[in-house]
Amino acid sequence: MTYITGETIKRLREKKKLTQKELAEKLMVSDKTVSKWETGKGLPDLSILSELANALSVSVPELLTGDVAINRNISANMKRSQFYVCPICGNVIHAMGEGAFSCCGIRLPEQDAEDPDELHRIYVENLDGELYVYLDHPMEKGHSISFMAYVTDCHLQMEKLYPEQAAQAHFRRAGRGTIFAFCNRHGLFSVKV
Repeated sequence: MTYITGETIKRLREKKKLTQKELAEKLMVSDKTVSKWETGKGLPDLSILSELANALSVSVPELLTGDVAINRNISANMKRSQFYVCPICGNVIHAMGEGAFSCCGIRLPEQDAEDPDELHRIYVENLDGELYVYLDHPMEKGHSISFMAYVTDCHLQMEKLYPEQAAQAHFRRAGRGTIFAFCNRHGLFSVKV
């Protein structure tokens, strides 16, 4: 893991329109201390990172990486659903908009859903108030559909799939929405229903 850089502190301080002295007062340190941080002649102590992040209006991970996430998601909305999948452990995170998520020590990129191709064609059948969703896709340890999800304007239903299963799921019909299927090799695919 990298530690915070002086360049990051300076950039975030200036973005907040704070002088070195104003930031120092918020942290109860001298403005010379802040100057040393920004010029690379010193580093903030670990015990002050949370206060520094708070003073600069960022999270501690954003402070450490210098990669500040901009929240364009003014109000959460299921139609803005995003999925984040850890390539190491397979953990799946659902968010109602953009976010900054980490797992197994890495920052997870949001999965951009693509239209299905021949190998990832998503079939949907309406059976007695249920949606039966399936793919004609290999379900092997190194290449499989890891999960399927059905997202409507106010519901999320998700099924975790494993290589020893078929690439299929059943969802309670909840109106118009989108079906998502995640291939562990090729990414996220979606189809409107």
